[in-house]
Amino acid sequence: MAYFLGIDGGGSQTTCVVGDEANVLGRGQSAGSNVLRVGEDGARDSLQRAIHSACMVARVDASKMQRTVAGVAGVGRPEIREFILTVLREAVGGDVAVVTDADASLHAAFGDHPGVVVIAGTGSIALGQDGRGSTARAGGWGWAISDEGSGPWIGRAAVTAIFRARDAGQVSQLEKSILRAWHLSDGEELVGAANAVPQPDFGVLLPGVIAASDAGDPVAMAIFTNAGRELAGLAKVVAGHLFADSATVRVAMYGGAFVHAPNLRNAFYTSLQDQLPGAVLLPDLADPVLGALRMARGV
Repeated sequence: MAYFLGIDGGGSQTTCVVGDEANVLGRGQSAGSNVLRVGEDGARDSLQRAIHSACMVARVDASKMQRTVAGVAGVGRPEIREFILTVLREAVGGDVAVVTDADASLHAAFGDHPGVVVIAGTGSIALGQDGRGSTARAGGWGWAISDEGSGPWIGRAAVTAIFRARDAGQVSQLEKSILRAWHLSDGEELVGAANAVPQPDFGVLLPGVIAASDAGDPVAMAIFTNAGRELAGLAKVVAGHLFADSATVRVAMYGGAFVHAPNLRNAFYTSLQDQLPGAVLLPDLADPVLGALRMARGV
C-alpha cells in the first residue's frame, strides 16, 4: 500500500496528515514552522514533531512515505525552501516537494479549477488561478509593509485605535479587552508593551478585539470592517488579473483570523460583494493540509 504525507506549516501552527490513496490515517500538530518567525531550529523541531505525531497515530513509519508535499509559509525565498526540503528529506522517505501555504490552500479549495483563496492568519495573502495555467497573487509581503487584515494587523490596529480614542478623551471597551489580553494594568504600561523591542506579538490581541466587537464597541467593530475591506481588496486585485469583469469568481477563505473571528468573515463577505460583485464565497474554510495531501497523491 502507498502512503502519502501532507503538511501545512504556518506561523503559529504546523499540521501534518498521513494518508493512503483514499483515506486520512493520522493527524499531528505542533507549533509554527515559518522560518522567518520561529527560526531554523524552531521550524525543524515543529516539522519533526508534527510528522512524528501523525505517523504514530497512523501507525506508519515515516520512511515508508511514497511522496510528501509541504505547504509552508515563507518558502518563496529559495534559501528557506532548500532548508525545509533538507529537513523533510531527513525526516521522511520517498519524494519530497515544498510549496507555499497559499498554494496548498488554493489546491484544497479548488483543485485545478478556477478560484481565488484569501488567507488571513499570522499574515495575509490572496492567490488565484484561472484553470488554464495562469496564477496571480496579492499581498503577503510581511508584517512591516503588508499583511493587512491578518491577526497581528488587527491587534496592532486595535492598539492604534485605543490611543487615538485616548487623544480624544475617551476610554473604550476595546482598551479594557486589550489590557486583559496582555495582562497590563493601564495605558502607560500599554505604551511600553506596544513599543517594545523586539516587536510584541500583536496577534494574541485578536480575541480581545473579538470580545469588544461582540460587546458592541464601535471602535472594535470598525477595525473588523477595515480588515474585511483590505482582504476583499486583495481578492479583487487577483481576480482582476485572471478573470473578465463579468466573470463569476469563486472565492475561498483560510487562516486563523478567519477561523476564530466570525466578525472578520462577515466583514469580508460584505466588502467582497461591494468590491467584487461576481464573487461567490465558499461557505467552508479551505484546509491546506488536505490540499497538500491531495498534491502528494497527485490528484
